Amino acid sequence: MATATPVATNPVTGPARDPRRIVPADLWGKQVGLLMRDYPYDSVMAARVLGQGYAYLLTAMHHRGEGLGLAPSKLVDVGVHTIILDTVAYAELCATHNGGHFLHHVPLVEMKDDGSVMKTAHLVARAGWEVDLPLWEDSSTCGPCHPGNDSH
Repeated sequence: MATATPVATNPVTGPARDPRRIVPADLWGKQVGLLMRDYPYDSVMAARVLGQGYAYLLTAMHHRGEGLGLAPSKLVDVGVHTIILDTVAYAELCATHNGGHFLHHVPLVEMKDDGSVMKTAHLVARAGWEVDLPLWEDSSTCGPCHPGNDSH
């Protein structure tokens, strides 16, 4: 019988999953470096953004087929894009954590303003990941991801 994923509603006291345990150290370092190269981030901020990007993607993969309309904040989406643009590593992530299915990126032109970012942050926490709330707070509008299908 499968056990439920622990809830990390309070990352200080609750159990939290760490994306660094899933991502090889050399890949993590490379992607932190890419974020520092492309954005005005120091290594701490780059690691925060990357970690939330992985937590979001792995949560979306876990809920594949549920049509939940998940959406990252703009800052978390920066981490997501860094991950998915490294296509070989991203394909391996999908193969390992998404039942061999590729989680596509299907953007829309219009930005959403429907509460889906905070709903997603809560789902990420319920999946056991630490939610770095300041990175999710730009949720008045979120990236224009295609709602209700198995894509980011």
